[in-house]
This record gives sequence, structure tokens and C-alpha cells, in this order.
Amino acid sequence: MQIQQAVYLISSPEVEKCPAPDRPEYAFIGRSNVGKSSLINMLCKNQKLAKTSGSPGKTQLINHFSIKSSSKEGATDWTQWYLVDLPGYGFAKVSQNQRRQWEKMIENYLKKRENLGMVFVLIDSRHGPQQIDLDFVNQLGEWEIPFTLVFTKADKETQRVVAKNVRDFLDAMRASWQFLPAHVVTSVMKGMGRKQLLDMIGEFNSSFGEG
Repeated sequence: MQIQQAVYLISSPEVEKCPAPDRPEYAFIGRSNVGKSSLINMLCKNQKLAKTSGSPGKTQLINHFSIKSSSKEGATDWTQWYLVDLPGYGFAKVSQNQRRQWEKMIENYLKKRENLGMVFVLIDSRHGPQQIDLDFVNQLGEWEIPFTLVFTKADKETQRVVAKNVRDFLDAMRASWQFLPAHVVTSVMKGMGRKQLLDMIGEFNSSFGEG
């Protein structure tokens, strides 16, 4: 799949104010400072698309980007879909009240957004399993929301360390999961994982509306 156009559309404070659910949609979420905006920019090959920041908690709303893609370079079989940048969870320096508001906003979005095809949960591959990440994916499981694990920043550690951390995270999930979700290891600097993620989205786009 080739992305032909990617533009920022709107930031919404609640799911009811999001754009009409008339096309497939894919949400990206992860612990604060996991590299979410950088990954989105890498996928779309637009370094100015999603705003990056060294300060956790920069993303505070449901941010929609309108994407136009084709099956391959030069093709005219256009497909339009939404890419969504959700607020991170974790150690952002905000009040408990603000954090609860974010959590409720995210929960409502994940449960109610009818055109949501997949949630991509970003995990920092430099570290071993973090309980906050495990708690979040377990919550998605309880809500029966499909998700894919995306391990980020693979270029920041040795391949051995990254492989061990990925394996340890999946092993931690096996304690309560019979079947594990798909996972992709990525590096923004190297473009690693980009094709895998876009191929996944392309497959989901093809089946949008079936059933």
C-alpha cells in the first residue's frame, strides 16, 4: 500500500464529536513518550503531520488524520481512511482529574467508535514488560477490541535486548491470554516495520464493511 496523501483533519474532546464513521479507522495509542507521533509521521512519510514533543502528555484530544492511499505507486484505486492519534497513558504530568477525563474519553472512543478497525498499541522495546502496558492490553481484551502490538524504538537498543524484551512481554501476556495478538517491531530511524503496518491496514481496508 502507498500513502498518497495524509492531512490533519480535526481534534475532538469526545467520541460524539469525531468525524462521521464513513470509512475504516485505525487508532494509535501507547504510554506517554513511547514515540507515537514519530511513528505516525514515519508511516505517512510526513515529519510535520503529527506534532512530536519531548514532554509527555502533548496529545490531549482525539486527533483524526485523513489518509488517501492506493495499492501501489501510480495506481488509481484510491482508498480513504482515518488514522487516529490518541492521548498517551502513564506518567504525563497532569492532575488526577485530567487523567480521569482522558481515560473516560479514550474508553468511550474505543467502545463506541463503530468504524474502528484496529488499535495499534505501542510498547517501548527498550524496556522489559511494564505493568501499565499489560493492564491496558488486558482491558482491551475485556472490551473485545482488536489490537496489534507495535514495539517502538528498536534502533535504540541491541537486537538481542529488543528480542528479549519483546519475548518477555509476550510471555507475560501468556499468563492470561490463550491466543496472542499480532506484533510488529519498528524503528522510525530505519523505517523498520512500516511495510508490515501498512500491509495490515491495507488488508483491513479491503474487508471494511463486510459482515
